[in-house]
Amino acid sequence: MTDSTRRNFLAASAAGSLTLPSTIRRAFAAADIPVRWASLEPGFTVLPVQYILANNLGRKNGVAFPDPAPYTAVSTYYNDFVAGNYDLCIGSWDTFAARYQAGVPIKYLCTITDANMIALLAPKAGVADVSALKGKTIAALQSTGTYRIVRALIKEAFGFDIEKDATIQNVDNPAASVTLLMADRADAALSWEPNITTGLMRKPDLRVLLKAGDVYKKLSGGLDLPYFGVAIRKELADANPGIATKIGKVFEQCLGGINADPAKAVDLFGVKTGIRTDTLKQAMDSKRLTFNYRPMSDELSRSSILLASEFLARNGLLTKPIDDKFFAA
Repeated sequence: MTDSTRRNFLAASAAGSLTLPSTIRRAFAAADIPVRWASLEPGFTVLPVQYILANNLGRKNGVAFPDPAPYTAVSTYYNDFVAGNYDLCIGSWDTFAARYQAGVPIKYLCTITDANMIALLAPKAGVADVSALKGKTIAALQSTGTYRIVRALIKEAFGFDIEKDATIQNVDNPAASVTLLMADRADAALSWEPNITTGLMRKPDLRVLLKAGDVYKKLSGGLDLPYFGVAIRKELADANPGIATKIGKVFEQCLGGINADPAKAVDLFGVKTGIRTDTLKQAMDSKRLTFNYRPMSDELSRSSILLASEFLARNGLLTKPIDDKFFAA
């Protein structure tokens, strides 16, 4: 095809598209809804983010995801979502719930992990149990839902408030608390996977002192405690009816693909998490880090969040249990 012929063909194609019915032209124009998102680095959430991008799951479900905005500080990551600087955030559900109750226009879409991945690490030769942390130093991210959840769990299960009865060494990211512990600058470290596995692998004389999921199961009579999930801005949902379903399908397919072959997913995309692939694999093998898609369109999945919100409200960490308007169902 000569340049002249090619130009004529393109011109004719463009002109022909204008003769399509308006409904079809609008459908083409609105095929992929742009959704701004972010990733917290280093961290396990980079794995599903990269899996989504590499497998083009956004486009396959009518969503256009750009490269995510990278963040290293948890507080800034959440604050920018609250400010509306991006549309979709992967984070702890209770952080979203607290922001929602404060008037931030957000909707909770789905849960992707439970609280088995939250743990307190301590030296094997250190404190004998959680109760012995009174008067000790705990490295933790005070700006996160993780900290608030564990504070509430310890208060109910062990009868003391870590913020009042221990010294909290605040840090800016989940890896830093473990780093302080390995440097003997704290008596315990609160974090989540894969940072827990990183600490255990690098310093074998560390042990898991507490798993948040285990404590909640004892308090709740065997229920799982939701942890990381996906929230979207209400403006995005209002302007694009059906967007919650589209994004939900993206994460359902993503987590299904990762679970079908975790080792392959880690080999292909794990390096971009900023975490060693053998660490990620060990975290998943330990069953502390597991991915489960629980959409808020499902009644049982919503119930787990509602019950957990009652627990947090009882401990003063939410103003009250959340209502159904929190959900992007």
